[in-house]
Amino acid sequence: MQLQHAVNNAFLQLAGSLEQLSPDLYSLPCSNLSNSTIGQHVRHIVEMFQCLENGYQSGIVNYEKRKRDQAIETNKEFALGLLRDIHNGLNKADKPLILEGVYNDDSSHAMQFATNYFREIVYNLEHTIHHMALIRVGLKELIAIELPDNYGMASATVKHKRSCAQ
Repeated sequence: MQLQHAVNNAFLQLAGSLEQLSPDLYSLPCSNLSNSTIGQHVRHIVEMFQCLENGYQSGIVNYEKRKRDQAIETNKEFALGLLRDIHNGLNKADKPLILEGVYNDDSSHAMQFATNYFREIVYNLEHTIHHMALIRVGLKELIAIELPDNYGMASATVKHKRSCAQ
């Protein structure tokens, strides 16, 4: 599946950057990220995909019900293993799903919207790229690291930059 390949490319870039970090740097607060850590951003990426996986089984995806597992944000090797597991599990067939969430701070009433598995993979891929852009900022603060030019950049932006360079 092309979509699985796109997620894999993002995960490979993310994993490549994480492998260059010491465990201490992975969980060190970054002032440029409002004192959040690289590990917290990785946890957020992982847990969004986990919510989708759980929702695939039940038919209802609710990203607000993330576990917020501190082991993911403090244990880089554990997080890297979960990224591999997520990628390996993305080969499911598309199917209709319900997206559920409370999108108004003044309400406790959950709204529901029709969606599908592939659409939610796309959402999670774009969300991953957004967090990778933030991770890039944090990495630059913490360590001199070589990153691909398109690290944390949406594919449409990469294509646009290529067309401008010609």
